[in-house]
Amino acid sequence: MPSWIVATPKPKRAPVGLQEAIKAAQSLAKAKFDETVELHMRLGIDPRRGDQMVRGAATLPHGTGRSVRVCVFAKDDAAQAARDAGAEVVGDEDLIASILESGGGGLQFDKCIATPEMMPKLSKIARILGPRGLMPNPKLGTVTSNVTAAIKLVKQGRVEFRADKGGVVHAGIGKCSFSAGALHDNAAAFAQAILAARPKGVKGGAVSGYLLSASLCSSMGPGIPLNVASLVSAAQSTRKAE
Repeated sequence: MPSWIVATPKPKRAPVGLQEAIKAAQSLAKAKFDETVELHMRLGIDPRRGDQMVRGAATLPHGTGRSVRVCVFAKDDAAQAARDAGAEVVGDEDLIASILESGGGGLQFDKCIATPEMMPKLSKIARILGPRGLMPNPKLGTVTSNVTAAIKLVKQGRVEFRADKGGVVHAGIGKCSFSAGALHDNAAAFAQAILAARPKGVKGGAVSGYLLSASLCSSMGPGIPLNVASLVSAAQSTRKAE
């Protein structure tokens, strides 16, 4: 007679505080490269409703640990200011024509900034930049006349977020080589931005109705369930300190 092997499900890890989760993620990172620490939060929203979309940007006080190549669409003085501020790619109509001709192949940048006057011209390549998450957006601070300040923010560690179809937001909040304190500050800053982006139509408190669950992990490591209350507490402390 054949023998049946009954699979025993692994016991679920109990949620832990933010500081403990950070230390666990660092200790479980075994890859040969410096893994990214990722924060995932499940929100009590209906992503199908336009008035409940959660989207925005957060500035991480200790940066993300990765270099960001910036492209700026600008002319004349604004273009020169962008070059002086360290933008890797700067251009106007010629750059737009080049991207259109290549179909978006081999783009040499990670973030885009544009001056307001350039936005109508970007409609030609919106179908290329949009799906890649590169289209400048005034709500995210990437459409501005002050390109110098925008470049500084992006390179310092400004991360954009948008809830996916499951109502989950994700972000890399630093590298495993960061100190636990730096990762704590970055996680708190990101969580504070998510709380500030709460749609008006969501009912309940910060924990019970909006921020439902959260987890932390390294790029290649297992997910560590987070005690949501500790994350909210850290975010609120960040807001008070501002």
